[in-house]
Amino acid sequence: MKQHFLKLYGYDYYANKLILKAILEAGSPDRAVKLMAHVLAAQQIWLARCRQDADAQLPALWPDWQADELLIINHQNNKNWLQFLESENLDKVITYKNSTGVAFTNSITDILTHLINHGTHHRAQAGQVVKNTGFKLPNTDYITYLRNK
Repeated sequence: MKQHFLKLYGYDYYANKLILKAILEAGSPDRAVKLMAHVLAAQQIWLARCRQDADAQLPALWPDWQADELLIINHQNNKNWLQFLESENLDKVITYKNSTGVAFTNSITDILTHLINHGTHHRAQAGQVVKNTGFKLPNTDYITYLRNK
C-alpha cells in the first residue's frame, strides 16, 4: 500500500510541476497562480496535520504567493511529504482540527487520497485558465506519468 501512495504522490508532484511551468510560460495568469498556491498551501497544512504538529507555521489556505515561487514551494513540499511518507505507517489514524477548529479523525491513506484528488481538481481549473490564454497544455495524465517514469 505504501508503494502505491508513494507512486501517486510522485505523480502529484510531477503534474504540479508541469502545470506550474505552463502557468509561467503562459504569462502567469492570476487565477491560475492563486489556484496552484492554494494546492501547495493545502499540502503544507495537511502535512502539519498528519505530523500532528500543532506548532507548525502554516500558510493561509489561499496565500498570496507569486508565480515564480511556486516551483520552489512544490519541490520543498515534495521533499517534506516524501520524508514523512517513507517513515510513517499510512494506515495510522489521526485526529486533527480543520480550519474552523472542528475535530475529525481519518487515516493517513484517506487524507492522502483527499489531498491528491484535491490537487487534480484545482490543477484542472488552473489548466483551463492557462488554456484560455491560448497556451497548449501539457499532458498530465497519470498513465503518461507512469509510461515516462
